[in-house]
Formats: sequence, C-alpha cells, structure tokens
Amino acid sequence: METVLVQINNDKAYKLLEDLEDLNIIKVLKKSIQPQQKLSEKYAGKLPSDVADELQNYVIQSRNEWNNRSI
Repeated sequence: METVLVQINNDKAYKLLEDLEDLNIIKVLKKSIQPQQKLSEKYAGKLPSDVADELQNYVIQSRNEWNNRSI
C-alpha cells in the first residue's frame, strides 16, 4: 500500500472519499490539515492595553528584583 497526500478543491470530493472508504478501497487518515497559527497571532490584541502595560511593568519589576537579589 502507498500513502498519498490529496488536496481537496471541491466539497463534493469529500463525499466521494467517504464512499471509497465505505467500500474499503481507501482509508482516510486525516479529514483536514489546519495550518498551525502562531500564538502571537492567535492572542494579538486580546488584552486591553492598560492591563498589558501593568503586566509588562510587573515583569520588568520582577526581573529587576531577581537580578538584584542577595543570596
């Protein structure tokens, strides 16, 4: 057996593939492949700017405290 990648250009093709699978002629391994979205793109603009500024200030303060700690 050979595995091939098929690009579906028409929704009617899904029905044909399902019919072929029902006849045990082919096996559909993945129904669709979604391009993975970057997390920075996914969550861009989700925080209000004032909350984002407070968070950024907190991170800067925390880093300064970490760097200036005395052990």
